[in-house]
This record gives sequence, structure tokens and C-alpha cells, in this order.
Amino acid sequence: MPDGDGTSMLAVEGLSAGYDGILALHDVSITVPRATITAVLGANGAGKTTLLRTISGLVQARRGRVSLAGTDLAGRKPEEIVRAGVSHVPEGRGVIAELTVEENLRLGALWRRDRADRAAALAAAYELFPPLASRSRKPAATLSGGERQMLVIGRALMARPRLLLLDEPSLGLAPKVVASLMHLVRKLRDDTGLTVLLVEQNARSALAIADQGVVLNLGRTVAVADAATLAADAALRHHYLGF
Repeated sequence: MPDGDGTSMLAVEGLSAGYDGILALHDVSITVPRATITAVLGANGAGKTTLLRTISGLVQARRGRVSLAGTDLAGRKPEEIVRAGVSHVPEGRGVIAELTVEENLRLGALWRRDRADRAAALAAAYELFPPLASRSRKPAATLSGGERQMLVIGRALMARPRLLLLDEPSLGLAPKVVASLMHLVRKLRDDTGLTVLLVEQNARSALAIADQGVVLNLGRTVAVADAATLAADAALRHHYLGF
């Protein structure tokens, strides 16, 4: 598979997209280096979720280009983009409540034909999330909010992605659970080399683990810089990030 310049996992160039004739993204460009965390920040309505949905093929781009390791994703169906190496965890912790924890996890690897690889991915998910291992036969409906977030992330990882798109993973969770979740995201980057594009309202927590940050406002890029620089910019934080 083409690899671009060998350092970037995701390149978004001049991307415009939206719904029902109304643009939610205007000429957005982002480069996400391999094995890094990029935080996408901004207020509600900034276009953060639309950005992830366009990358994963759920929303069709009007203009611009999205490429994964140098391979153009334009026009590909969402399932093809998953096979190319992109897993998307939408906002909302959507699990199939009637299925067991393990059945939910296995859904993430249905398209993979190698049984040994599927088994290894399942074992890795349980190692990463011990609470899921102990409740593998229980219905997903019995899980707490934090455990459901573990489950949807674990399900996404079952596809063995190179790029993980996380949309508001901390939403509605207690601060202690949020801290644990952010530690996990950083661990995935450090231990497995996974590249993460993280959409977060909790800008402080996101910047604490991110390598770089992107600030969106009304669908346009306001700032792109390393995370420490953004966190230190008091005017930008106050105006766009709320802390």
C-alpha cells in the first residue's frame, strides 16, 4: 500500500463537507503523524464530529481529499475504509444491549477471515480491558457507562486499525473514569504505535495526552499547533476552549 512520505498516517487537505446543502466544514486541512494523538477541539457546532464522519465515509466530502498513509479514501464506502485501517468510535457508547460483551466485541472483527487473528484480537481486548474479560458472558446492557466505553473502543480495536477515530469518549463519565480513559488512549499510542484522532469537549484532558491539537470554530480551522503550545495560549483557550 502506498505510504506517502512515510511519516503521516492521515492527511486531510482542503476538506469541505456538510448535510442537506449546508456546509459544516470549510477547507479544513490536518496532517496526523504516525503513532501520535491529535486532539480536535472546539465548541458545539464547530464541525468536529462532521470531520470524523467524513474521514470514515459516513459523510460524503464536497471538496478536498482524505488519505491514509498516502492512499486516497475518496469515494470509498465506510466498510472499505475500515478494511483500509480506520476504526471510528462515534459519540454515545453505542452497544447492542441484548448481546453479550463478547458478542459485541466479535462484531468488530466479522470481516476478518483469519480465525487465529480474531482470537488474538479478542485476547488483546480482554488484556487491555480486564473488566470486560470478567463480564464477557454478561449482556452489554448490564455494563456501567465507563465499561460501555471500554466495550466500544475494544470493538473498534478488534479490526486491528492503524488509525482510531474517537468522538467525545469522555462525555457523561465521572472524572476518575475520564482520567483512566485518557491514560488508556496514551497507552495505546505508546505501546502499540496506534495513531489517534481524538475529538473532545474536555480540552484540558485531551491536550494533556495529545501530541498536537487542532481548534475548529464554525467549521473552519482556527489553530494547529503542538499540544503544549495550545495549552499555554491563554487567549485561545479562553475564547475557543473554555478553560
